[in-house]
Amino acid sequence: MCSRTVTARRTSLTLLTALGTLAGAALTGAGPAAAATGATTAAAPAAGTGAGAAPTAVAPGVAYRHYDLPAAAGLTHVHVVSVDLTNARVRLGLLHPGKVASREPLSRQAAARKAVAGVNGDFFNISEVQHPGVAATGASVGPAIADGKALKGAVPTAQRFGPELPPGTDTDAVLGVGDDGRARIDALTLNGSFSVGGRRQPLGGLNQYALPENSVGAYTSDWGSVSRKRATCGSDTERAAACSARTYEVTLRRGRVASVSAVPGSGPVAAGTTVLVGREAGAQRLRRLTRGQAVTVRYGLTAASGRTYRFAVGGYPVLSGGQPLPGLDTRTSAVRTAVGIADGGRRVLLFAVDGAPRYRKGLTIAEVAKALKSLGATGGFSLDGGGSSTLVARAPGAARATVRNHPSDGTERPVPNGIGVFLR
Repeated sequence: MCSRTVTARRTSLTLLTALGTLAGAALTGAGPAAAATGATTAAAPAAGTGAGAAPTAVAPGVAYRHYDLPAAAGLTHVHVVSVDLTNARVRLGLLHPGKVASREPLSRQAAARKAVAGVNGDFFNISEVQHPGVAATGASVGPAIADGKALKGAVPTAQRFGPELPPGTDTDAVLGVGDDGRARIDALTLNGSFSVGGRRQPLGGLNQYALPENSVGAYTSDWGSVSRKRATCGSDTERAAACSARTYEVTLRRGRVASVSAVPGSGPVAAGTTVLVGREAGAQRLRRLTRGQAVTVRYGLTAASGRTYRFAVGGYPVLSGGQPLPGLDTRTSAVRTAVGIADGGRRVLLFAVDGAPRYRKGLTIAEVAKALKSLGATGGFSLDGGGSSTLVARAPGAARATVRNHPSDGTERPVPNGIGVFLR
């Protein structure tokens, strides 16, 4: 790692099978769904007969299909984009609005980056009803890497938003693609420090909406302008725990202490500037710094597999080695987004449940894992669902990707990131 440079270990994730295998899912067919526009929701797709709509070519190595799927809560409708990563013209990458603490509709993110398809990404800090007066940041839960650059680390597991995690999993989980072009499910942990006078002290966070108790977190120009107050709220065991009364913030410019504050601030962080935010014992460590003092900050994300990633997004695994993880929820049906991994990480399936009223009951997490497996996936990864579930794909002859499912809120929900499919 080098000073103020994010070096992220790249991991290859294992991705799902071709859309051509969808017929093996024993599905009931459906007529084509009209694309939602991003401002309004189109009419619900009408049920039909047969093995589902035939795949439509989106781009070389990329195809889109939708179909009906029987589930415990009733018939649902799903949308799938198949991505062949062996095609030299295709790659996956992170969609995001440009700042960690920022949200935009997925279709807008896709248009800005010229993605030909994509789905919404990680769960995120959507509300702060437990902390009146504290702004929700909109920042995502897990680690994120874009174009080889680490954007953020994972919040403490107890501070996450989203459904209950499968046993043995935590917020470090990612789906990513490495330099070998293969997709894998892995875990990324923050490896960072700030050094004063040759004495190195650990960093507990990078551009995160929540920091571990007694830690110091670093905030860069990638964070955005939202207040950093939320980072000092909650605890290592309870998201709704009170905000810390012991905080301190230090602003570094060109590697030296430029200003200090007893409370976390807000506003954009300029390029070349790093803000250190401490809580409890971390705040006490920062109080020892003085204006003009030299401070060196280093950080990176380290993969459990030892691999390096070009792209990674947070969520949680639901399928491993072709088998659903033990303890998956079998009771709560909802609109879902997920990713499947097949062919040794050479193929990915982007999977989203339709949120039209007719299908809104959706799938349980266990049913998501089963559906991914039926498509040939050996690995499966759950992303944010409900009103966030959005799948976009470019129609033949179209200039940009449009929304293909029906977001359950009736319009697209702004989200912090997503998985984009790009042409080289």
